Amino acid sequence: MAVDNARLEKLLAYCHEDPLVTVDSQTLQTMRDLYEAAVGDLTEAGVSEPDEGTPRRAQYDLLVNAIVLDGLDNRGTQVKEQAFTDNPAFRRRLNQLKLTEPAES
Repeated sequence: MAVDNARLEKLLAYCHEDPLVTVDSQTLQTMRDLYEAAVGDLTEAGVSEPDEGTPRRAQYDLLVNAIVLDGLDNRGTQVKEQAFTDNPAFRRRLNQLKLTEPAES
């Protein structure tokens, strides 16, 4: 799913990026790619994209935001001291979304 401009603006705000000052076209494209990858990862993990305006949607958006921000923060760097460690809050939110996934009809 391609990220629309409204969602991209929310991502920029979450990542503390000012589109009028600091964000170049390469960073914007990276954010778009990270967004699509995050949505794909969640889909493959069994979490579908919830309807707008629902509590699950807020949780879903926060999870996607966290994945995108992590990708931005760690782009191009692979240092042993900065190795990714599991974030308990992220894991709880992901598990909650999985457990509340609507049953398929």
